[in-house]
Amino acid sequence: MYILNENEREYRHGDHGPKYLEKGPRMNFGLVQLLPGERVSGHVRQYMQESFYVLEGNVNMIVEGREVVLIPGDYIHLEPGEGHIVFNQGESKAKMVVTAAPFMDGDKVMLSE
Repeated sequence: MYILNENEREYRHGDHGPKYLEKGPRMNFGLVQLLPGERVSGHVRQYMQESFYVLEGNVNMIVEGREVVLIPGDYIHLEPGEGHIVFNQGESKAKMVVTAAPFMDGDKVMLSE
């Protein structure tokens, strides 16, 4: 067992991007904070399933060509092979929980946009 407060980790880009509270060996568990106008490049996981739960703000996702707008309390699950783009078109930050399992380092493949 271990206990960790999210304040003990930093976002990848200072005040935004992902921050992982757990990265392997069985799953990833983290938070993603997107600033207004921020976009995460399109990618696909070949083996890992990903799930997102929106905590704050609105999150736009394009999954296999279909755009959805997620609001606080929304949960979305993506199976391996479902390419997606994540972005924040709102005027305030967006924050969500992200999980990916089973853990496999190097599983992310970037999509051409």
